[in-house]
Amino acid sequence: MSRPLEFLRSVKLELAQVKWPSHKEAMKMTVLVIVTTIIVAIYSGGLDYIFTAALQTVLNR
Repeated sequence: MSRPLEFLRSVKLELAQVKWPSHKEAMKMTVLVIVTTIIVAIYSGGLDYIFTAALQTVLNR
């Protein structure tokens, strides 16, 4: 029974040492993730469009 309690105590101690980001830092990182996701989605969509068009051209010959 003491092992789970020891584990929970150590988790609490570790979480107390974590340097949590400020609100401003969290917002910056959130915007960065959203912008990066949009860029990757556009890039992936563009590649999909190009490969689909190329495949259609090859198959329709």
